[in-house]
Amino acid sequence: MHIQSVGVLGAGTMGAQIAAHLANAGVQVLLLDVSVDAARQGLERARRLKPDPAFTTDTWALISTGAIDTDLPRLHESDWIIEAVVERIDVKRVLLEKVDAVRRLGSIVSSNTSGIPIAALAEGRSDDFRQHWLGTHFFNPPRYLHLLEVIPTLETRAEIVSAVAHFSDHRLGKGVVVAKDSPNFIGNHIGLYSMMRILAAVAQGEFTIDEVDVITGPSLGRPRSATFRTLDLAGLDIIADVIGNLRERIGDTESRNVWTLPPFMLRMLERGWTGEKAGKGFYTRTSGPDGRATILTLDPVTLEYAPQQPVTIPSIDAVGKSGSIRERVRALFEAPDRAGRLLRGTLAPTLVYTAKVTPSIAYSPDDVDRVMRWGFGWELGPFELIDAIGIPAVLEAAHEASPDLLLEGVPPLLDEPLRNGRVKVRGTELPAADFQILRTAKERTPVVRQNSSASLVDIGDGVLCVEFHSKMNVVGHETIEMLDEGVAEASRNFEALVIGNDAVNFSAGANLKLLLVEAQKQNWQGIESMITAFQQATLGLRYADIPVIAAPAGLTLGGGCEIALHADRMQAAAETYIGLVEVGVGLIPAAGGTKEMLVRAVDQTPSGSSDLLPQVQRAFETIALGRMSGSAAHARRLGYLRPVDSITMNRERLIADAKAHALRRVAEGYHPPPRRTAIAVGGDAVLAPLKLGIHLAWRAGRISDHDALIGRQLATVMAGGSLPHPSTVTEQDLLDLERSVFLSLIGEQKTQDRIEHTLKTGKPLRN
Repeated sequence: MHIQSVGVLGAGTMGAQIAAHLANAGVQVLLLDVSVDAARQGLERARRLKPDPAFTTDTWALISTGAIDTDLPRLHESDWIIEAVVERIDVKRVLLEKVDAVRRLGSIVSSNTSGIPIAALAEGRSDDFRQHWLGTHFFNPPRYLHLLEVIPTLETRAEIVSAVAHFSDHRLGKGVVVAKDSPNFIGNHIGLYSMMRILAAVAQGEFTIDEVDVITGPSLGRPRSATFRTLDLAGLDIIADVIGNLRERIGDTESRNVWTLPPFMLRMLERGWTGEKAGKGFYTRTSGPDGRATILTLDPVTLEYAPQQPVTIPSIDAVGKSGSIRERVRALFEAPDRAGRLLRGTLAPTLVYTAKVTPSIAYSPDDVDRVMRWGFGWELGPFELIDAIGIPAVLEAAHEASPDLLLEGVPPLLDEPLRNGRVKVRGTELPAADFQILRTAKERTPVVRQNSSASLVDIGDGVLCVEFHSKMNVVGHETIEMLDEGVAEASRNFEALVIGNDAVNFSAGANLKLLLVEAQKQNWQGIESMITAFQQATLGLRYADIPVIAAPAGLTLGGGCEIALHADRMQAAAETYIGLVEVGVGLIPAAGGTKEMLVRAVDQTPSGSSDLLPQVQRAFETIALGRMSGSAAHARRLGYLRPVDSITMNRERLIADAKAHALRRVAEGYHPPPRRTAIAVGGDAVLAPLKLGIHLAWRAGRISDHDALIGRQLATVMAGGSLPHPSTVTEQDLLDLERSVFLSLIGEQKTQDRIEHTLKTGKPLRN
């Protein structure tokens, strides 16, 4: 089936954002609500959301709006109809009856419900409707959260499930997990069980809210919002509704008792303290005498707010964020302090409960782990956590915390590995000690060469991959060394080279800390050598004998951007935030980035025109303003991606797509491009207007003296130097020029102050 048009019913928070993400994929969307005004207002609210639901402003043009009462017949043109109205079974059923009357036979219909039984919603509908009916539970925000739970009924045709899964995977970039039509499916069931255990521990006075959020945050491999900040963001009223639904639908008594909100949370709901949207939840903000916002934390006993208290837990301080997540989790679980007590009392029962209910809610333990990683931001899913901690330790702690969980014995998913010492992982028997549900690509593929910052990995079919693995994948001399070795090794023994990794971010740029140290020592020769080596490495990528495909994703900044810009092609993840941001630390791109943006600007100048200024000025502003893309589609508009570069919607497929792109280039008969020996530059014809613009911005107070200095230096490079008239220069001339400017700027005290401030605070200094 080909899905080219989609109708979305309901322009609320989820409906409007689902419509936006479908439009991100280039799909025509019809968004309907109770009235045309309601649909338009829902769309306008979505346009104001941060983070932005849309890849670019052009996205919104693909969405048309209408009223359910008058425009429902227009759904006849939709290949897929998604219901996303209020979470009430009676309202949904009435609407779906109307949809059944107007939809085209063979069109797909789904509900975005987070917990109402999918089969129950389709009762009374036509045979064709029920055969094309399923649940599609998007997670909020739909653009950014990878997970999509697909819930077929017993009557849903298998090819419909496949069509939705394929489209959602390849076009929407979703991690699709097929779930059973059970109470609240997989993610909300497990995630909320974990939350209920924590709420019970807080209600008993064992832990404070601040303590819980320190323990259940990044050190445990969870999002920074941890437990209670996440609840505030989700909305306590919504959580209460979902909990009520689960309580009604859960069968056994022991589990039903768990799904009871503690008294302090009921009192919060009575007062309207529903979280972020109400301004009060487990946290609230107040302004001090100096106007600065102060975060206050709720005391669940008194229901009063007080300033956040520092939390000191030895095991948390000890593990920090260092080492593998498996080692950190095990250390925290076994710790004799309050972190260990909380995890043994809440995490252990959650893991045993997950093993107990998995057969009734999911088709495999793999799927449960994927759901919790993709939908809830856990670095390790429940079964991966069991593996990290050890089954005996988990069972012992769960028995002590909640003996009722094991009244019926050890869940079979845990009992089998214990009894026979072996467990099947994707059909392969492994020792129980190696019980890992998901194994990373790095563990499966041979490493050809590596150092502390990067590795060369054979990813098969004659393709070599350079994988960065320094902190935030910053680029230092070892990274540059491995880029050079990657090109040499691939040229000798492989067909192509891919540069990419499985990390959240491709690269945060050059190693600023090292650069600052050398500048403070006034080691200008050493800095020049580093810049020269980096420039030669990026040139090596451009002129390699084999095709080089860069696969950026997440933050791709500064030097990371320059690496990607010099590849033969980019295969970028849709969520790529790429930019030459060096001006923020008082520098200009000097690993070929300034040169490359100028060359691209010159190449985009209309044929026959000698006026380089319009295109060069656009590139100058992109660098001078440190513009970073909000998506790969936006990066194309900024000039970081070219028409020949490709975008992968699903981050999980990025390296595979980059590899396929590389092999296509090989099949096309790849030849490296010729060296650029005559690049047109504008000289003073470009430099003078750029400098005038800088001066006017300085006179208007929009930029500082140092900003103006950086701007003038950048403009000099973009003009090809202080030439009296338009001319041509070589690529090496431009590299020498940008390196010279970089060295002059790094010697400025204000630039060093900017770098130091950014390293300390993560924020730019405008001095």
